[in-house]
Amino acid sequence: MSFRGSHTALVTPFRGGEIDEAAFRLLIEAQVRAGIDGIVPVGTTGESPTLTHQEHIAVIRIAIDAAAGRCKVIAGTGSNSTSEAISLTSDAKDLGADAALLVAPYYNKPSPEGLYRHFRAISEAVDIPIVLYSIPGRCGVEIDVKTVTRLAADCPNIVAIKEAGGSVERVSQLRAALPEAFEILSGDDSLTLPFLSVGAVGVISVASNVIPAEVGNLVRAWLAGRTDEASAIHRKYYQLFKDLFLEPNPAPTKYVLSLVGQMTPEVRLPLCEMEESSKERLRDTALQLGLL
Repeated sequence: MSFRGSHTALVTPFRGGEIDEAAFRLLIEAQVRAGIDGIVPVGTTGESPTLTHQEHIAVIRIAIDAAAGRCKVIAGTGSNSTSEAISLTSDAKDLGADAALLVAPYYNKPSPEGLYRHFRAISEAVDIPIVLYSIPGRCGVEIDVKTVTRLAADCPNIVAIKEAGGSVERVSQLRAALPEAFEILSGDDSLTLPFLSVGAVGVISVASNVIPAEVGNLVRAWLAGRTDEASAIHRKYYQLFKDLFLEPNPAPTKYVLSLVGQMTPEVRLPLCEMEESSKERLRDTALQLGLL
């Protein structure tokens, strides 16, 4: 299975404290119609840490049903508990997910050996394609290049990594150390273009909740050798890529989606609504791009 292309790290819509299934299904339908290659329910952008286990599984089930085989479903099943990650990944496989996205264990700050054993244990327990997820800014630990290389060599179903460490140099290091078949995906919209230039083959995007066609066009253009076209899309939407992180993700993305009537801007504590100054700046950016 290849993960070339654009994949959306879906927000989880809420209404009155509960999952808004109708809004979630409409969001997925919009993604599919825009030509997205895959969707990623219950990752960081899906507020997975604030969902109950039952809600987590319910969101994956809804995503798979709504996608109806029209795009890949990469289920977020990571945890800082290895046994919980195995349980979530097993459930996702049983529901019909195409792959699993597994974030580095957060808060525990395991050693490289602990990280290796964590991911190997999940790989051995559940036969499903696995995308590693390195985001040290949230987890407090990076999946280092040596550990990724060991996992790629020892675990046949660990086949890709979402790289959200903000370093083009690290992507170059990963590409040099890993087999060509092991795929690297950008985890930062503002860095997708530079990551592609040094060996990434796609993105797991936050911005594509709002502009799925445009993010898809950027990646497709680059992979097809139309680098000027890809660069033009990057330049046009760069400010949006940055402004969607004015405050903790996914509050800004949900705010934009609320402006176009797709869902409420509601997030769960400890996240909260954006400051008015941030709302004004993000609204201005969206207006300038013709999104409102």
